[in-house]
Amino acid sequence: MKNKKWESYNPQWLVAIAQKHIPDEPEIIAALSKCVKAKVESKAYIYFVDPDNANQPNSEWQFEKNIVLEDKKHGTIVLDLLKGNKIGGVEFLKFLA
Repeated sequence: MKNKKWESYNPQWLVAIAQKHIPDEPEIIAALSKCVKAKVESKAYIYFVDPDNANQPNSEWQFEKNIVLEDKKHGTIVLDLLKGNKIGGVEFLKFLA
């Protein structure tokens, strides 16, 4: 993960899916709209927060829960919600072996 670079990212497609499936969670939709930089680990996972030292003191990555969204085009999408309403990353289950 260290040799991957942060890239610009347009989260609007994810925001649209969230607005459709979890309209009663505006804080999560707002958090998704802030995911404008990403590290693409693979087809199956994109990071929006650096996962180094996850869940350790002083790490930005402090896991809270998963949110599952369904989409016809992308299949099952799992959002990693971090403490403070940050989106840590997104996983696409259809690409897992």
